[in-house]
Amino acid sequence: LEHPCIGGQNRLSHEHWGNTMHESKISKRGQTTLPKAVRDALGLKPGDRIRYFIHDGDVRILPVRPIGRLFGILKCDGPPVSVEEMNDAIADGACAK
Repeated sequence: LEHPCIGGQNRLSHEHWGNTMHESKISKRGQTTLPKAVRDALGLKPGDRIRYFIHDGDVRILPVRPIGRLFGILKCDGPPVSVEEMNDAIADGACAK
């Protein structure tokens, strides 16, 4: 399983997970419990949110990642730049084409 936030297909692969299939029951209120193996595969913890992506009759479950989890993911080895400097760089790049 490749993580959707890293550009993966978000499909279970035989090589990685083996031939496993999980199921759960839908309650009268339309609720279900995600099996532990599914929660673990998606890195879900209590209180996390998920999204359902429906495409061509298939449904994919994707974890919703709060913006706070992205803090520090990108490293910058140069000095900080102002918004004006960023806008100038964008304009220079657009004019270069």
